[in-house]
Amino acid sequence: MDAEEWSQMFSRPERDRDVMSLWHRLQSGDDYHADALRRLIDDSWRRCMEAAVDPTGSGAPPPIADNSLYSLRQKHGDLLNASTPVMALAREFLAETGTIMVLTDQSGTILSLEGDARTRDAASNMNMLPGGSWSETSSGTNAIGTALAVGHPVQIHSAEHFCEGVKRWTCSATVIVDPYDSSVLGALDVSGLQHTYSRQSLALVVATASKIQNRLARQEMELRFRLLERCMQRMGGAGTDGVIVFDRRGRPIKANERAQAALAAVSGGRVTDLGAISLGQSEAGGLPAGMRAWLREEWLEPILELGERIGTLLVIPMPSRWIAPRGPACAPRVQAVAEVDAFARIVGRDPALVEAVERARRLARANVPVLLLGETGVGKEVFARGIHDCGADPKAPFVALNCGGLSRELLASELFGYAEGAFTGARRGGMMGKLEAANGGTLFLDELGEMPLDLQPHLLRVLEGGEIYRIGENTPRQVRFRLIAATNRDLRAEVAEGRFRMDLFYRVAVTSVRIPALRDRRGDVELLARSLLDQLAEEHGRVAPVLTPPVLARLVGHAWPGNVRELRNVLEGMLLTAADGAVLDETCLPPELTAALELPPQAAFAAEESDGRRLELAERGAIVEAIETCGGNMTAVARNLGIAKSTLYLKLKKFGLDARVESVRYRSGSEFRMRQ
Repeated sequence: MDAEEWSQMFSRPERDRDVMSLWHRLQSGDDYHADALRRLIDDSWRRCMEAAVDPTGSGAPPPIADNSLYSLRQKHGDLLNASTPVMALAREFLAETGTIMVLTDQSGTILSLEGDARTRDAASNMNMLPGGSWSETSSGTNAIGTALAVGHPVQIHSAEHFCEGVKRWTCSATVIVDPYDSSVLGALDVSGLQHTYSRQSLALVVATASKIQNRLARQEMELRFRLLERCMQRMGGAGTDGVIVFDRRGRPIKANERAQAALAAVSGGRVTDLGAISLGQSEAGGLPAGMRAWLREEWLEPILELGERIGTLLVIPMPSRWIAPRGPACAPRVQAVAEVDAFARIVGRDPALVEAVERARRLARANVPVLLLGETGVGKEVFARGIHDCGADPKAPFVALNCGGLSRELLASELFGYAEGAFTGARRGGMMGKLEAANGGTLFLDELGEMPLDLQPHLLRVLEGGEIYRIGENTPRQVRFRLIAATNRDLRAEVAEGRFRMDLFYRVAVTSVRIPALRDRRGDVELLARSLLDQLAEEHGRVAPVLTPPVLARLVGHAWPGNVRELRNVLEGMLLTAADGAVLDETCLPPELTAALELPPQAAFAAEESDGRRLELAERGAIVEAIETCGGNMTAVARNLGIAKSTLYLKLKKFGLDARVESVRYRSGSEFRMRQ
C-alpha cells in the first residue's frame, strides 16, 4: 500500500462540514469537485447511488431470524472460535472508550458484538445487532461495508456515511482474511458516536484482526496435524498405491512418493503437479466435474473426527487393480452386493431410522471407529454387523463382546486372552482374547460405558499402538481391527463424573450413530411385529399367526422400555402359548400389556399424560445427549438425531436448550485446548 492509499484510510473530522455540504449537493443531483472528500468516500457514495441505497435511511435492515442467525454462526464456527477470546479481552477496554467491537461475515452480516453497554443500546436503534447486514448495498457507506468492498482498512466518520441516520457515528474497520488462501472471511469494526473519534481505533482493529488471523492459522495447523497423524499409517503402508491427503477444504497437503506417478497415470499425463488439483469444499466430499473422467469416487475416503469431516484421503490403486468402468458410470466396489444386503435385517420406514441406517452405511466405507448410541434392545449389534458387512472383506472376523455384567478379571481375560499358567485354572496352552480374534476384521464392544476404569488405559493402548499382551506374557502381538462400540450411557457425562477416560472417549467416538427407540417410531411397530412373527414362526416350525387390530393397537401404544428386544420376546411368548395358526387377540397379551386395559378412565388419562411427559423427557434427554456428543455442532446434532435442522431449532426453543448449546460449544473448545 503506497503513501496515498495509506492517507485515504483515515478520516479528517475537521472537514466534516464541507463533506456534509457535498453530500447535500450529491442528493440534489449537482456535480461536485472538492478536496474535502476522499476518493475512497467519493467512490463509495457513487456505488451506493448505483445500488439505489436510500440516503434517508436510519441504519441497517431488520436482522435475520434467530434460526437463520444460528445457522450462520454454525457456518462460521472457526471464525467465531478464533475471535471470541480476542474480542473478550477488549470488552472492558472498549467500555471505557464508549465504543463497541463488531465481527461480521464476508457479506457484512454481524455475527457477534462486544463493548460499552450504553453504546450497544444506541447501536441497536439502527439495527447494529447480530444478524444485521452492514454491506454497502444494505446500509450505505460505512466502515464495515466499505472495508469489505475495497479489501483493506478504512475509517468512516460522521458526514462521510451515505445514510443520513448513521451520520452521528464514527467507525473503523478492516477485513479478516483466510491465512492460507487470503480469501475474505469477514470484517472487524470498532464503532461509537462521533465524539469518540480516534485515529487509534483503526490501529486497534488492524491489530485485533491480525490476532484473529493468527489464531485461525493455529487452528488450521492443529487440525492438519491431527489429520496427518490419522493418515500417516495409511500413507506408509499403501504398497504401490498413490496416496494424497486433502484438508477439509479439498486442498492437497501431503502425498506419498508414489502419488505423482499414480496421478499422471490415471489422468493420461494431463496432471503431474499435485498442487494443481483440488477437491473443493464439498460437504459430500465428491469429485469436481473436471476430475470425474479420470478419478473414481470409491478412491476417496473421508477422514472424520467427532462426526465432522476434517479431510479426505485419495488412494489411487496401481493400474492392475483398477476395475473397468461399465457404461458411463464407474464400476461399484467389490463389496457392492454386501452393501445392498447388509442392513436388510433392519425393518422400519421411520425417517429417523432410515437416516440412522444411511449414516451407518456411509460410515462403513470409512475405516474409523464408530460409536452406536441407543437404549437397550434397539438393535445396536444388528447395526454393528451391518457396518462390518458393508465395510470389510466378507470373510473377515466379526467378534462381539459385552462389557457389562462381567467381573474385571473375567473381562480382562476375555479381551486380552492369557498365557498358559497365567493364573489358577488357566486353560492349557492359554487362550486367545477377543482383541486378537478380531485381527483383520471388526471388534464390537457392547455396553462400553460399563468397562472398569482401570481397564480403559489398556484398551486405549491397543487402539493407539496396535499391540496386545496376553495376560502372563511379555511378548507383544500385532493386531489390527475396526472398532465398533455401543453404549446406552451418556459417555460425556461419564467423563465429567470421572467414570470414563476422556482420551478413550475421543478415541472411540470418532463418529457416532444414534439409533432411535421403538417408542419414537411407533409407525414401525406393526410392520416390525409382522416381520418378527414370521421369523419366529419359521424358527419354531409354527404357522405364522394373525394379529387382531386391538392387539396391534395395544402393541403400538406400549412404551417398549426394552425396545425391539422386548417386542420380540412378547411376540415369541404369544406365539408359543397360542394354538398353532391361531389368531392372536387380547387374551394372548402378557400382563404388562393388559394392565392398562383395566385402568379406570381417570387413571388411564393420568397414565397417558404421564407417558406423554416421559416421552418429552426422553426426547429432551436425547437432544441433550446429542448436543454433548457433537460438541454443540447443530448440523451434526440434527444428522445424529435424524431430524431436519429447522425441527431441531423448534425443539431447542421448546425445551429451553439454547443456553445449553452455547455452554457445550464453549466447553468443547476448552476441552480441545486442554488436550493440546
